[in-house]
Amino acid sequence: MSAPVQPQTGARVFRLPDLGEGLTEAGLVQWLVAVGDTIVTDQPIAEVETAKSIVELPSPFAGVITALHGTAGDTIDVGAPVLEVADSASFPAPEAAPTSPAQPEHEAYREEERAGSGNVLIGYGTTARPTSGRRRPSAASTTRPSTPNTSTLSASAASTSAASTSEAALASGSSERHPVAVRSPLVRRLARDLGIDVHSITATGVDGAVTRADVLRAAVDGAVEGASAGHVGRVAAGTGAGTGSVETVDGLDVLARERMSPLRRAVSAKLSRSRSEIPEATVWVDVDATELWDLRARMAPEGGKAPSLTALLARFVLLALEEYPVLASRLSDSGDEIISFDGVNLGIAADTERGLLVPVVPRAHALTLSQLDTTLRELTSTARSGTMPPERLRGSTFTLNNYGGLGVDGSAAIINHPDVAILGIGRIIERPWVVDGAIVARRIVQLSLAFDHRVCDGGYAAGFLRRVTELIEHPLRAFGRV
Repeated sequence: MSAPVQPQTGARVFRLPDLGEGLTEAGLVQWLVAVGDTIVTDQPIAEVETAKSIVELPSPFAGVITALHGTAGDTIDVGAPVLEVADSASFPAPEAAPTSPAQPEHEAYREEERAGSGNVLIGYGTTARPTSGRRRPSAASTTRPSTPNTSTLSASAASTSAASTSEAALASGSSERHPVAVRSPLVRRLARDLGIDVHSITATGVDGAVTRADVLRAAVDGAVEGASAGHVGRVAAGTGAGTGSVETVDGLDVLARERMSPLRRAVSAKLSRSRSEIPEATVWVDVDATELWDLRARMAPEGGKAPSLTALLARFVLLALEEYPVLASRLSDSGDEIISFDGVNLGIAADTERGLLVPVVPRAHALTLSQLDTTLRELTSTARSGTMPPERLRGSTFTLNNYGGLGVDGSAAIINHPDVAILGIGRIIERPWVVDGAIVARRIVQLSLAFDHRVCDGGYAAGFLRRVTELIEHPLRAFGRV
């Protein structure tokens, strides 16, 4: 967490606003501006990570930035200073500075750091007018203070790094380097954390952008080449005679201690509450999904995509919940009332770079299969990009977790509090199966239902699971055909 700072005299101080949802802090992902930049009202000045998502933080003030409080990775409390802004009229027009070989590369670096998109927090004194994207600083923003201070360390480090990279490229006789298309700030941060130069990565994105898979592939390639050297280096660092600078636990050197992100802490608290408050039970069954597997391939419209398996399974779950609605209910805070609802808000567990998120499809029972498929694809994409609005991560009454995409068959899932049940779906793979007395290869999937034993008994939960099983084994019945 960043140390307390004293605002400069005469400057307007922007303090981290109340982010709502009980959030009291945010993690600083990256600055989008630097000291000396001239900004306008509502211009995004930083990306911050909350327990819900990564969002852009807009400034309520216009003027010249005189101080930035915190560096990437710091945690900022609500009410703590974020940046300070002075009236641009109080600053003389800067003299034209001589250009240097490092400046084009530095500006390219700054432009790349602005790549990507995020949610903009509004509603705390700024106007809520729409914008077409991040605003670039004015021409005066390229001038930097000549005296460094702690608030400009991150900007200075970025400039030094960019200049060094540029000089190395010129020395090697390489061609002029251009900004790399990295659409997501999460992908860029992943490359930075792994120590990989984005210019050295071969992009495979459909629009020429570097993807998360590209970064991980480059990391694996580098790890294979330098694994032995890295291990030797760590051993040497951990056995320095008498230095006393290496922490050991149970005979092993500690490589690092990393503060949990706001999202990870929120997930941890929610799962701990679920385990401590809900007396859950689990039932599971293996299901023959061969007919569904074959039918899905025939459901693609001409020139279009077939609905995803998750969408089909979600539709079957919603049909089964019409007959077993208690599993889409909630318990009152006192625990003595079961609250039933007219419909289902379906939560879909999604594995992302930031951790587990559960975006919600409101009133999912009212959607057609096509609408459900489109919504699920959009939700998954938004969740993995790190730009999911907080309001889309709450309100579920039943959760579906298709962990088969992670390559596993089953899981003892933890109920997504305050839901009372969660259905897990494993891989759909070929296995030997007995059909009419003969062993044949069939597509089998394991379903696992965890439920709150306070709201229903095992017989009720098993009835729901049997209904889902029937729809998977005979999918045409779900579409009005025998």
